[in-house]
Amino acid sequence: MLLLAGTFEIAYALSVAGSQAFTVLNWSVSAVVFFLLTLYALSVALKTIDVGIGYAVWAGIGAVGSAVFGSMFLDQSLTLAQAFWLAVIIAGVIWLKLASSDKLQADETGLVAP
Repeated sequence: MLLLAGTFEIAYALSVAGSQAFTVLNWSVSAVVFFLLTLYALSVALKTIDVGIGYAVWAGIGAVGSAVFGSMFLDQSLTLAQAFWLAVIIAGVIWLKLASSDKLQADETGLVAP
């Protein structure tokens, strides 16, 4: 569900960009729909994921996806330096998820999670 929320976040960001400050009706309607979908999917995902981890993953997916797809579909620039820092975000999200895993926490404390 968190991946779905991230996908909706990408669609929302691209729709906002395409709406040209909400002056293009179909892009504006799309932005509102994807905004509601991303909030709903994120809220469902946060029922089973800690809010800090869930929000970081959701925001990371949205940021990276918006930059990549914005450069592909909206003629936005994506420099090598920007791509590097987006890779750092991806690595950080992965590391954050790994650090919050039950197995890793059990290994650090020497206790097995219930």
